Amino acid sequence: MKIAFFSCHPYEQPFLEAANSNHRHQLTFLSQQLTPETVPLAAGHQAICVFVNDQLTRPTLQALADQGIRLVALRCTGYNQVDVPTAQQLGIRVLRVPTYSPHAVAEHAVALLMSLNRKTYLAYERTKQNNFTLDGLMGFDLYGKRVGVIGTGKIGAAFSRIMLGFGCHVVAYDKMQSAVLQQLGVEYLPVNELLAKVDVLSLHCPLTPETHHLIDASALALMKPGAYLINTSRGGLLDTPAVLEALQSGHLGALGIDVYELEDDFFFADWSDKYLPDADLNALTHLPNVLVTSHQGFFTQEAMEQIAHTTLNNLTYLEQGQLPQQHLSEDYVVVE
Repeated sequence: MKIAFFSCHPYEQPFLEAANSNHRHQLTFLSQQLTPETVPLAAGHQAICVFVNDQLTRPTLQALADQGIRLVALRCTGYNQVDVPTAQQLGIRVLRVPTYSPHAVAEHAVALLMSLNRKTYLAYERTKQNNFTLDGLMGFDLYGKRVGVIGTGKIGAAFSRIMLGFGCHVVAYDKMQSAVLQQLGVEYLPVNELLAKVDVLSLHCPLTPETHHLIDASALALMKPGAYLINTSRGGLLDTPAVLEALQSGHLGALGIDVYELEDDFFFADWSDKYLPDADLNALTHLPNVLVTSHQGFFTQEAMEQIAHTTLNNLTYLEQGQLPQQHLSEDYVVVE
């Protein structure tokens, strides 16, 4: 089967080619993002594969259907970028990668938290200039602090375990409470009660209409002055202007994000020699108590291998018109 990979970066190709050795598909790697205008690049292919910032909107899906393409693989977990009803209407089958080393994202969330707390990013810049003073670098012990986790799926659970290992008191919110985490000492609380109690809040829930702007001005007002906020899940969970206001007023102590609501236009691209036409993102990247990374939480060797393996398996299953037993669940299927 001929497959066009959109938004494909050079660092992905070796993993995809290695995973394809057992499938023998014909892979076309395209750097372009999938849009209605770039759909013609998929001409002559039977399937496409897309990433987090490729928007499978109604116009895009219709253009794909007009090309005769009915198979789509997402090489990511989230599928909020897919117009599911339109895909169903057009008979386009869509599968995703439900999990790929939850430790990769969980550990990146911890890295953001630790760097913000101990100011290692500031110390790095100082010592490069031979400034070895400690002024402004004071942090706090994580041991004994209360850490809130919203979303205790695989990634949230991994993050919770790490925080428990630090000696933190972990409190969580999720519609589906984990008995395993409860046995480890995690306490589940209503969202508002959790927000009011935590010293650190880390988000690990999907972006849905219900969770859109979950952290807005009212949620931030409930949080303790000086609390830290970490988001490695989806940018739309944060009301960015409200978060900026809380940072600038001093109410929010620090922010670490690996995702941004409007990241589609900026992340995975080099803007170092161009004006960045996003006032909020510009403000965030220049605040001393903010760390922004460009959606790299997934970016470990183990995760890349798993993503490539699952993606190529999914495409083979789609080609064959059937799913193996372990795929007969909504974990993999977005549109069947």
